Amino acid sequence: MTPLIADEVHVESPEAAVAPPSVRLDPDLLSDIKRFGAADVSACFSCGNCTAICPLSDGDGTFPRRMIRYAQLGMKDALISSKELWSCYHCGTCSDSCPTQADPAGFMAAARRYAIASYDRTRLARTLSTRAVLGTIIALALAAFFALFMYASHGVERASRLALFDFIPERLIHLTGVVVMSLVALAALVGVASMVAGIARREGVRFRDVLGGPGAWGRSLRALWLALGIEALGQRRYRNDCGEAAEAEPLYRRRWLIHALTLWGFLGLFLATILDYGLALIGVKATGTPVPIWYPVRLLGTVAGAAMVYGATLLIWNRLRRANVTASQSQFSDWLLLALVWVTGVTGFAIEVALYLPHPPTWGYWVFLVHVAVAIELVLLLPFTKLAHAIYRPVALFFHALAGTRTAESN
Repeated sequence: MTPLIADEVHVESPEAAVAPPSVRLDPDLLSDIKRFGAADVSACFSCGNCTAICPLSDGDGTFPRRMIRYAQLGMKDALISSKELWSCYHCGTCSDSCPTQADPAGFMAAARRYAIASYDRTRLARTLSTRAVLGTIIALALAAFFALFMYASHGVERASRLALFDFIPERLIHLTGVVVMSLVALAALVGVASMVAGIARREGVRFRDVLGGPGAWGRSLRALWLALGIEALGQRRYRNDCGEAAEAEPLYRRRWLIHALTLWGFLGLFLATILDYGLALIGVKATGTPVPIWYPVRLLGTVAGAAMVYGATLLIWNRLRRANVTASQSQFSDWLLLALVWVTGVTGFAIEVALYLPHPPTWGYWVFLVHVAVAIELVLLLPFTKLAHAIYRPVALFFHALAGTRTAESN
């Protein structure tokens, strides 16, 4: 058995494995994280088995062992400022091999929910993660509010063609979207600023290390490419290192692919929406006008929507049948995100079908109303649900890649 190692708390010897005097401790940290779905990791005696078996753990990322020690010691700032917290893809290998069944994988997932709530100043993320009943009420109330808000300004339902933006004015949707996106951007910026400040302080990264000259620019651009292009979008380590246990699964059911299709689909739909509005602004086509399926923006939206619905459907199915560690540990916030993503995608396809039918169905107007309300809610809740991973994980991966780049240059 390995003793409590020094690098867990950055001290010199196992006997000194306590937090430095200058570190502020939170004695309620571990019990608070349990409210976000963590198991009782007090059973963990730091044997190091989880770190040894984790395919992603390396000299600069001794997780989940280090994260668990932070929680046990009450080192909140160290925990939520750890880039390693976001490097984990929750494959469950560590929990399968834990000799005390402390469930380190479940702890890491709960710690990420806790970190999202800690970055959020509104406490909405905490409510959605820890209070299922109230969270359900909030989600339903938001959807109802946006639906009623849109319906209050609805126009005529035309029988000759499906004129969606005569039913709900396009300008109203656009202005509502701008307001919602502004609020989301503000919440995301506050959260990311808090995260970046904490990680930079822990990693000893200063402004000049990132943007202080040609050498720093080169390192930062390389780290950005590794974080966004290779890991966040390409999911290289998730696909190559974390997928070994799932090799028996056919490709279309592998977790990395399901996760990637859901992410790529969401981003593709977001891009298609922006392009559609952009083309409308420059007079190329009116928003919502039926066009051939091979029209570039329409094709992008169709392919992206199919990918998102496919990924979300399999994620829901895996959770219903508790197919893996991640599925068996789903919390309300996970279900809420999947429900919003799935409804947005399915209603979007229903609208597309209705637009191309020879005789426009009146149900298309009501599906459109639901689609708009849920889509706006999905975007509004982005910084407060598991979808916030799309914001915070790339930031953590950037610092992880930057540390690797700096280490390589120093050797």
